[in-house]
Amino acid sequence: QVQLVESGGGLVQPGGSLRLSCAASGSIFSINAMGWYRQAPGKQRELVAAITSGSKSNYAYSVKGRFTISRDNAKNTVYLQMNSLKPEDTAVYYCNVVLLVDRNSPLRAYWGQGTQVTVSS
Repeated sequence: QVQLVESGGGLVQPGGSLRLSCAASGSIFSINAMGWYRQAPGKQRELVAAITSGSKSNYAYSVKGRFTISRDNAKNTVYLQMNSLKPEDTAVYYCNVVLLVDRNSPLRAYWGQGTQVTVSS
């Protein structure tokens, strides 16, 4: 079994910052890509940022220059540093990790439980 535990969400004023963390644990052979998605009320879930095993990253246009994704491979953890937050960043943020549970299994994606980020004055 694989578990993803997210932390770091909360309420912040416009212009503020938050840092999200997502730690993967359990039966993990190797981790491929790691990423963050978000879903606002009434909207589809969208990719916010992703990072490969080689630490190449990509971002949604709406967060470029404000958000930074990073990973600590020794801790099986992915982070999302969010700066200059805007009310439109309000959503539930989910981490997504693509990994192998053993060398003979196919790559599989796992989701965190979600953490609420609210940007409001």
